[in-house]
Amino acid sequence: MSDPVIVGTDGSAAASAAVEWAADDAARMRAPLRIVFALNFLPYDIPKFSTPEWEDPLTRNAERVLAEAEALVRERRPEIEVTTQTIEGAPPVVLRDQAVGATEIVVGSRGLGGFAAAVLGSVSMHVAGHARGPVVVVRSGPRAVHGEIVVGIDDSPQCDPALAYAFEQAALRGATLRALYVWQAPVHAYAPEIVYDMDEIRRAQHQVAADKLTSWRQTYPQVKVIEDVRSGHPVEVLTAASKEADLVVVGSHGRGALGSLALGSVSRGVLHHARGNVAVVRSPRL
Repeated sequence: MSDPVIVGTDGSAAASAAVEWAADDAARMRAPLRIVFALNFLPYDIPKFSTPEWEDPLTRNAERVLAEAEALVRERRPEIEVTTQTIEGAPPVVLRDQAVGATEIVVGSRGLGGFAAAVLGSVSMHVAGHARGPVVVVRSGPRAVHGEIVVGIDDSPQCDPALAYAFEQAALRGATLRALYVWQAPVHAYAPEIVYDMDEIRRAQHQVAADKLTSWRQTYPQVKVIEDVRSGHPVEVLTAASKEADLVVVGSHGRGALGSLALGSVSRGVLHHARGNVAVVRSPRL
């Protein structure tokens, strides 16, 4: 049996959008779907009120939210196997730990505890920054289908898991894959005392992108690939491309231990500014 697609829910609009996205992706992958509710008693465990006084209503709410999510999936994708699970613990930790043995983790961009002005919630940021394997952050609201997946590439091995995931997504959807290689001109490229051959630099960047894609084109010959090499800032270019993409896929070069520092600056910036859904893909083996 295939590893499951895991989706977290808390009953919010963003979580419902995540459940729908996860159901569709599980159907494409022919994988089972597991809907998880993280039941966190800690905020209610204060001296004035003992935790047992809150357990029954919180548990009933979790059961209700999971039942509604399951009903949504069964109506939307009756062909897939779907299960639900309540796990006690803080949502970021619960969902991060679910990545072990999962095909992917799907979360909403901002749950019930998020601030109205926040683009990205703390749960989705933590899971994307710490979970191994693909983490898809789904934004609520209607989305047009564009038939295009965008993946950010560079010349490092850290982007290989993102490329593998992006090619698979494009193949499953019958979508075009736009491989964006964004390079920045040398800081002193236009200083009169330093001579640069900008045409040669551009040719070299195109060659780097072509070399990176060669083996993947051979593995997925059915996928139409647009090799898109641009000069600019990666976050700005990927954010602009997200307007016409069904999914933007990025790797993560983060090295930090806490919070968003576990994400690279590009993946963190794209998560905050992209207009649509974003997948952050880290190697499951690291």
